[in-house]
Amino acid sequence: MTKFDNLQDYINLLDERNQLARISLPVSPLLEITEITDRVIKSSPDRNKALLFENLPSYSMPVLINMFGSTQRMAWALGVDDLNDLNDQLARVIDLRLPQGWKESVQRGRDLFQVFKSIGLRPKKVKQAPVQQIVHTQDASLNSLPILKCWPKDGGQFITLPQVITRDPQTGIRNVGMYRLQMVDERTLLIHWQRHKGGAEHERAARQTNKGIIPAAVVLGGDPASMWCASAPLPPNIDEYLLAGYLRGSPVEFVDCITQPLEVPAQAEIVIEGYIDPNQHLPEGPFGDHTGYYTPVELFPVMHVTAITHRQSPVYPATIVGIPPQEDVWMGKATERLFLPLIRIFLPEVVDVNMPAEGVFHNLVLVSIKKRFPGHARKVIFGLWGLALMSLSKAIVVVDEWVDIHNLSQVAWQALGNVDWSRDTIITDGPVDHLDHASYHHSFGGKIGIDATAKIPEEGYTRTWPEVARMDPQVKTRIDELWDQFGL
Repeated sequence: MTKFDNLQDYINLLDERNQLARISLPVSPLLEITEITDRVIKSSPDRNKALLFENLPSYSMPVLINMFGSTQRMAWALGVDDLNDLNDQLARVIDLRLPQGWKESVQRGRDLFQVFKSIGLRPKKVKQAPVQQIVHTQDASLNSLPILKCWPKDGGQFITLPQVITRDPQTGIRNVGMYRLQMVDERTLLIHWQRHKGGAEHERAARQTNKGIIPAAVVLGGDPASMWCASAPLPPNIDEYLLAGYLRGSPVEFVDCITQPLEVPAQAEIVIEGYIDPNQHLPEGPFGDHTGYYTPVELFPVMHVTAITHRQSPVYPATIVGIPPQEDVWMGKATERLFLPLIRIFLPEVVDVNMPAEGVFHNLVLVSIKKRFPGHARKVIFGLWGLALMSLSKAIVVVDEWVDIHNLSQVAWQALGNVDWSRDTIITDGPVDHLDHASYHHSFGGKIGIDATAKIPEEGYTRTWPEVARMDPQVKTRIDELWDQFGL
């Protein structure tokens, strides 16, 4: 499968494979691009394409959007033909022997990234870079970028597909996050990083240790694997660009920033350099978010722009979120497929995981397991609630291994038929997603776990559990052989 050095390589592939629509009519980045994109994403698969808006009055660069907005495009972006190939690749790297205890489980996850380093996928430095062909320092202005206003009641224009780079002020370890940024004026941004994100941890560390300002860089574009990796929920202190190198099959190249002590991907389209004052916050929002609702105004840190660099002819990448499905659904599916082998390090009985679009990630997680003992589903539910960002899951439904959890009709049939609601539910409270508007406290609320597996006598089930009605295999084989002759 094709690997990409930069965004233009990926655009060319989409064009060759009839997955790119070029829009030459004049369009505004204020609301109009969102309306067009939303209609395209929710249309039939043959009409759902990446969009390149080439005519934006007052702007010199085009906007690319919906580049990840299908299973196939997301797979191509990460260098595979099918997202399930990510699962297979990573499973071959990991020794799936059951680790002995939690400490070994954590170490096994870290060992995986040491493997990536050992095979030469650590990012490397270069002295010259396409992203610094044009440099603006004193004359840098965010007004030169076609930053989107997505929804009518948004608080302003937002950068929506960034790689935000900061370093831990104590350890120097790099973090890369996909945090939206609201434009305040031509030299000022607000960074929306939630309290459990790596960037927010850097802010807390800087404030607590009086380390002063935090150098920051907002990267737009680059190779598609690096762009996606900014959204990957990696363990703390694991470099996202190391994962990008693994997906690309070659290390990500970096160049020193012009005005800040940071390195940025050399093949990016645009880089906004600046610094964050951990003691300065301004109201950010509202913003039409991936939940389909506006998130309210909150205080978030300020980034002061010191430079903007870009290619000679850059492309501005963007995305929109809102009522699902949106492009982030497929970005989340890539996360789901890639990290399934890592979940199995901690919970080897897990067969598959599905986070449906309707659940907007944390609202619903479906899990199939190889059930072997009483209370096994409960063990998995509590295990997932203790595992990194899966801890924010509001509802977890566990079914038997033969159930296709990507078939929501089949899952509903199992859950509605197999569950005794007084016996098979776990209702508790705990951490929930920052954007969960239903919880009775901010970031803390009710959660439910549902055991929809077949029950066994050791779980107190005193009746005979019914067998699923299935056709005789020999009959199925015969009908398969004759099927074309039926003309059906």
